Amino acid sequence: QNQRGQNNRLFKGEKILGKVCVITGVGPGNGASFSRRFTEEGYTVVMLARNAAYLEALAGEIPGSVAMECDVRKPEAVKSVFARIHKEIGAVDTLLYNAGAGEWAPIMETSMEGMLSSWTTNTLGLVMCSQQVIPAMTEKGEGNIMVIGATASLRGGARSTAFSSAKAAQRSVAQSMARDLGPKGIHVGYLIIDGIIDLERTRKRMPDKSDDFFMRPDAIADNVYAMTQQDRSAWAFEIDLRPYGERW
Repeated sequence: QNQRGQNNRLFKGEKILGKVCVITGVGPGNGASFSRRFTEEGYTVVMLARNAAYLEALAGEIPGSVAMECDVRKPEAVKSVFARIHKEIGAVDTLLYNAGAGEWAPIMETSMEGMLSSWTTNTLGLVMCSQQVIPAMTEKGEGNIMVIGATASLRGGARSTAFSSAKAAQRSVAQSMARDLGPKGIHVGYLIIDGIIDLERTRKRMPDKSDDFFMRPDAIADNVYAMTQQDRSAWAFEIDLRPYGERW
């Protein structure tokens, strides 16, 4: 009923009071856990992804969340959805850029389509989404932009030509934003996820692995939220998250 009431207010154009968090690339695992964690802290969470049916079902399970379909690879779709957020909900206080995709192939099998998809999802999408929220954050003198990265941003693998190059560029974009926006009160952070996420599909693929092998999405979400709460006198730009058994 909470969700239905909230959606009714949105439909009537009534803005919701309180802080607003937008999460891109919401799916089972990290995205869903991020959404739950921030709604628990009193945020109105706008969940963005291409799978509208999944988002609507998830929104029904998470009071305080709103589902909006968006493909971050498409600039016009990004502009349109953020315009809707600003109009119907309000200015964004926290952006969690969780969208990610990549083609996994060695150099001679890497396609231009795979390169384009990896770069538009991981890097260009980050730029587009950030540009939609930075003006209001700058005006308020505060805000958070947290980017979910990967070990691939630090080193290329034999079969990660497209993904690693896009993630490395994403990390550089985040660094540039942090240096530019930090003095304006906007905390930009990059979280390197180094491990296998605990999902039904990963469990099926690796049935012999122990619980300690996997990274729990709720634990990752706790770290993301904690990073948004840091005092600006000791902001972290980058943290690495991994299970203790992961080799690094």
